[in-house]
Parts: sequence; C-alpha cells; structure tokens
Amino acid sequence: MKRLVFGLALFAAACMGAPAPDAPTIATTQSGQLRPLEAKGVLAFKGVPYAAPPVGALRWKAPQSVARWQGVRDATKYGDICTQIMPNPDNGIGQYAASEDCLTLNVFTQALGGKRPVMVWIHGGGFVNGSGSAELYDGSEFAKRGVVLVSINYRLGRFGSFAHPLLTAEAGGGAVANYGMMDMIASLQWVRDNIGVFGGDKSNVTIFGESAGGMAVQKLMTSPMARGLFHKAIVQSGAGRENVLYLDKPNPRGLPSAHDDGAAFVASLGVDAKTAADLRAIPADRILGAGDPSTFAGGGPIIDGKVITSTVMEAFKAGKQAQIPYLVGYNSAEFPSKPEDVDASLKRTLGATTADLPQLVATYPDKDDMAARIVGDIIFGEPARALAGIHSAVGQPTFLYRFDVLSPSVQSRFKGMPHAQERQYVFNTLHTSPWPTDANDQKQADYAIAYWVNFAKSGDPNGGGLPQWPTYSTTSDQLLDFTNAGPVAKVSPHKARWDAIAARYE
Repeated sequence: MKRLVFGLALFAAACMGAPAPDAPTIATTQSGQLRPLEAKGVLAFKGVPYAAPPVGALRWKAPQSVARWQGVRDATKYGDICTQIMPNPDNGIGQYAASEDCLTLNVFTQALGGKRPVMVWIHGGGFVNGSGSAELYDGSEFAKRGVVLVSINYRLGRFGSFAHPLLTAEAGGGAVANYGMMDMIASLQWVRDNIGVFGGDKSNVTIFGESAGGMAVQKLMTSPMARGLFHKAIVQSGAGRENVLYLDKPNPRGLPSAHDDGAAFVASLGVDAKTAADLRAIPADRILGAGDPSTFAGGGPIIDGKVITSTVMEAFKAGKQAQIPYLVGYNSAEFPSKPEDVDASLKRTLGATTADLPQLVATYPDKDDMAARIVGDIIFGEPARALAGIHSAVGQPTFLYRFDVLSPSVQSRFKGMPHAQERQYVFNTLHTSPWPTDANDQKQADYAIAYWVNFAKSGDPNGGGLPQWPTYSTTSDQLLDFTNAGPVAKVSPHKARWDAIAARYE
C-alpha cells in the first residue's frame, strides 16, 4: 500500500510539472539551456559562449551575438583558452587547448535562485596570455561566500589588439583595434542579460582584475562603451601610467600610430595585403611565430576614440571615470631585479638614472632593496596611490592596499610579495601557489577573500569582524597593509618615494 501511495505521489508531481527528486539542474539563458558541473559545493557552468567564435571572417571584428543552440548544452568543462604562445609556466594560464574559438566564460554560483552580488574576473598576462579557466581562478570559494563569480576569456596578443588601415576602412566608422576590450564589454553585456538566471543581481556587478586585467578594469572605467555595465571596481597591480612608461614607445597608442605598426607587422610577414580578407587569411601560427607585442612598449589596447578615448590618468584627472566604489593596490616587491640593472630600468621608465634622482634613491635603505622594488614601485605602486587620490577627491568610496604577505618558503628569495602572487590569496586557491604555503598563508587568504566579498556586496570591504580598512584620502593617506601578521591600517609607508616618482610626470 505504501508503494502505491508513493507511486501516485510521483505521478501527481509529474502531472503538476514538479521535477523529480533527482532532476538535473538546468539553467536557461537567452541562447539556450546549460547543464553545470556540481562540485565543491557549488554549481559551475563552464565554457559558456558569450559571443560568436571570432574565426574566419570574424577575426579582427567586434564580437557578434551567440547563435541559439538546441537542447541542453554540456557546461561541465572549460572551453579552449584564447590563442597564445604556449607552454608557459604561469599558474594563471591553465593547460587547455588554445584556439581562436575561445570567447567563453564560466559561472560559479550557490544555486539558481536568489539575487546575489556578481563579480566578473578579468585575468592578467600582459594582454598576450592567460585565461579565465586556470585552476588558480576557480570561483568556488567566492560562490560559497555568497557571490556569483564569472571568469572570462578575451582575445589576446595581436588577435586582441591590432589595427590596420584595411580593417578600419572595412569597419565603416565602427569600433576597431581593441577587440579584446570589446570582448570584455560583450561579456559584461551577457552578464547584464543572463546573470539573473544564475542567482546574480545585474544591478550589483563588480569587475576585478590583476596586472593586464587590472589595467583593463581601469580602461573599462573610462570607456563610454562600458558605462553602466558594472557598479564597483577592484584593481590589483593595474598600473595607470603605462602611457608614459618605456618612453621610446608610449602606450596606449593612438590609432594612426597603431595603423603604422599593423602595416609594418603584416609587411614583416611577407604578406602583400590588398583587402581585409587577405589579412584574415594569415595563419594564426604565423602571427604567433612573430612573437608577442610588449604591453609596455607599444602593444596592448589602443586609443581608438570609441572603446578607449584617452589614457587612464587623463580620464581620471578630468573626472570622466565611472563614479563608483574603487578598490586598488599593489604588491610590495612586484618586479625584483639586480642592482646593476636599476639604471637601465630607470632610464626606460623615468628617463633618468640614479645620479639624476637623489631624492628617490634616498627613499630606499640600500641598493638591494631598491633593486627589489623600484620597477614595481614605478609601474604599480605610485600610480595606484595617485589614482586613489584622484578618485577619492570626487567623493567616491576609495580603498588602497599594499600586499606584503610572503610565505616562509620563499622569504630568502624575495624581499616582498612578487607580481601576481596575491591572486591565490584573493581566490583562496593556495593549492595552486608556485611555492609551498602554510597555515598562516591560509589565514591571510581568508582575510583577503573576505574583504573582496564584502566590497562586492556593499562597496565597502569592512564588516564581519575584519580589521578596519580606512577609506582613502590624500589628507589621511591611509591604506591597508596585508602582512604575515595580518592586515594593518597605516599611513602609506612610502609617501616620499611616491612624491619623488610623481615629480617626474609634472
């Protein structure tokens, strides 16, 4: 009799449209249905197309809409990473097949219901490598803390930043050159249109990124085409003065200069291109074989007048950046070098040598310390503080940090946290660290992800019993220093150093 009652109950549920107890989770987006991977206590939708594959006739064109698919698409595995030179030992790349068919994203969420804050991660890699699908960027820990985490792929190298007169003529006044940046904007449009399906709040979106990803976040803050697609921004080692670095080749380039570079590049391949189709016929391997363009020597995003209209610093000074909460910072020893290389680095970045900069040299205790920090201080530290000061002055909540956590296993190798190594703390994925970590590293990772999640929720990293993080202003000049002993609020420890660097730009 009990079996009969149970069977009738199941039959009744089916007739009423209720799912059976073991029905799979299916998300229905504007392009079709998706089946996730259910693991680590969250739902992970991987390899989700947000734009049409930019292959064939769509190479070097703005991203196009995704074609609808029939049935339920398997979203349990990552898609291809974008075409790049491989292999590379960086833990931010991920070891997957690489191709031009790579415009996918990944969504990590607790459940399909609800209305939770959204974070969109833009990976680094100098605009020439990386992916959103590296294990380092697994979004499960963010999802467990009440965030819907999205990580994206975007076109890289000359596939993502490239200008040529033939392409501009073909576009007929449409946006050109910044294809990787346009991909990021397309992914944010996808988030706006679809994230509610995954339990995300489209009116509470935080973009965040590191290195080139951080640069991209700041460029998106100044881009008219991205306005209104996000509501908060986090920048990890995102530079800000890259237009004046490496003085022999300012970056970002303007479109005329980029046209010249593009034409010269095609000619260097021995290609006599008469049409845009001739350009697209160049095999990807030949483009990669010519080597990567340097982010700080003329490569990367281009001032095209539509996607990017000015440098980041110019836009901030003019008050043209998105008026949103802003969290920005740098690592304590980003690009360590040798003492004998310091003058060459200074010449490339500030157009001077140690003999010309006695006030700057005096801010370092010795030559070894200066060698360990000077390049990172110029490229990342000073611009972060400068942009924080500008943004706070327009009345927006602004938070500045320095990341100085360093595992005992590498304290004999480094004088501080090297470039990019805060990422495994922020994502709470210490198992992906390139060196051994310990229980204290885990404690500091718990702090980092907690602050990031709080900021995504409310625009303020404070709360939940965390040490207080002061809002930034040029008057107080306070930041949060992430140290092995825990986060400590303090006055920016290198005011004289930043002032000496900034003086070179006046």
